[in-house]
Amino acid sequence: MTAAVERDGAGQRALLDSDRGAARAAFAEAAELYRQSWEVAPASAYGRLVGLLKSSILAGGGIEAASYVRATLGDRDPESSTASYAQALAALILESDDDARVWALRMGDGTDAFGRAGQAIAALAARDEGAYSVALTAIVRDFEQRAEHLTGVAIADTALMLSELGARRGMAVTVDSPVLPAL
Repeated sequence: MTAAVERDGAGQRALLDSDRGAARAAFAEAAELYRQSWEVAPASAYGRLVGLLKSSILAGGGIEAASYVRATLGDRDPESSTASYAQALAALILESDDDARVWALRMGDGTDAFGRAGQAIAALAARDEGAYSVALTAIVRDFEQRAEHLTGVAIADTALMLSELGARRGMAVTVDSPVLPAL
């Protein structure tokens, strides 16, 4: 897990340095490390699956990881906001939009951060660019206020991931912020 977070940080620093090739390579390595970490983790370590998906998306992929997450989780632990987040992302990547909306609603039972991410995922699934723009902006503003970031890099990685998914759907939204580099 520690190695995965470190590789994520390397990818984030590369993005901030405008080195997309190095960023993709680091995110791909992080994704594989998150998968390996999940396979030896306690059954409820769902954050590793979210990390796997986020890194896979930022590496330019995600379909294989999304298929893995859906097969691994099935309908497991609908009470967990983190499991619901992994499910919602996987469904969105696989263009199972109805499932993405269901899982995104279940995320709302978690912290405010889960609620904001859930709103963005639901808006992407509904192809509602206005709601997506509002949710993405709220996510970025939250990251701007944070004093600490998991990787030590001041970057809105959730917003980056969602921006990539939005762009894949033709829903490119620009939010100007020092914590949100252009993809």
